Amino acid sequence: MQRTLVISPNWIGDAVMAQPLLQLLKAAHPERPIDVLAPPPVAPVWRQMAEVDEVMVTPFRHGALQLKERWRYARELRRRGYADAYVLPNTLKFALIPWLAGIARRVGYKGESRYGLINVMHHDDAPPRPMVLFYAALALPAVAPLPQAQRAAVPRPKLVASGEQIAAACAKAGLDPRRPLVAFAPGAEFGTAKRWPPGHFGQLAREVLAAMPDAQVALLGSPKDRDTCEDVVRAAGSPPGLFNLAGATSLGEAVALIAHAGAVVSNDSGLLHIASALNRPVIAIYGPTDPGHAPPFSDMAASISLRLACSPCKQRECPLGHQDCMQKIAPQQVWQTLQPMLART
Repeated sequence: MQRTLVISPNWIGDAVMAQPLLQLLKAAHPERPIDVLAPPPVAPVWRQMAEVDEVMVTPFRHGALQLKERWRYARELRRRGYADAYVLPNTLKFALIPWLAGIARRVGYKGESRYGLINVMHHDDAPPRPMVLFYAALALPAVAPLPQAQRAAVPRPKLVASGEQIAAACAKAGLDPRRPLVAFAPGAEFGTAKRWPPGHFGQLAREVLAAMPDAQVALLGSPKDRDTCEDVVRAAGSPPGLFNLAGATSLGEAVALIAHAGAVVSNDSGLLHIASALNRPVIAIYGPTDPGHAPPFSDMAASISLRLACSPCKQRECPLGHQDCMQKIAPQQVWQTLQPMLART
């Protein structure tokens, strides 16, 4: 049986926004299993996608060419019988893998001048299209720009979490599955400029718990976000019902908790896009990034951005030193947006 190989991006949010590509590939060839080659931090996200048959974790060091290792791995892939490969990272080193594996049809963007390694070459629009469309276009003929009718037909990202996963994640986190859950994602891997201030998150947590005394507010993130989430807890006054779970759950468990949440408030981060793909009510807070480039797609979603003259600067740190694009988004503004979401869940 022929198979399809998808080589994953390195970022969680990008992996989520690539999921509609898999929906389109599966619709075109429902009989063809789809395997994903993904770095360890991103692999759990692909396991929550119904279209994925097997997730293979990349054995390569970040940034290293490791040509011999790629050649050995390619020989393993050759035996699996792939009809085609979709190379989502734009780097040369990932395009080498399907070429070395002898996969006949190798689809991707131009990237680092990958002529020959990629033999179905796509070119991005100018200005760049939103990320969901960027990846989904690889399932379509290599034409630019993507026709408007095809843009409208692109499905939304979709993740799934089972009841068993949710129950196990709640038990590990010490959360009561019978009580309302609101999830906050105060971190952002890209840099501090993308983070709504911890004090603002803390004030929002106080508002939620005052209005809903039976609620639980879970702060989610990686171990790198632990200190930021501790700042949120301190700013909130360490109330009962506020849980710092950053680094205390695996990514798969965080996915399950988000699937259980009545609403999610997040910076522009991977957890935002996970919440959107799980179709949870979500508030996305944007500062230095463009809300139109990677918006949430939930049925109930709100993007908050002040759209200042200096944004989107797309910088890791505020180049002007004030971070007004995030500092001036008041907790009360977010609370006013969150209240009707919680009332409808």
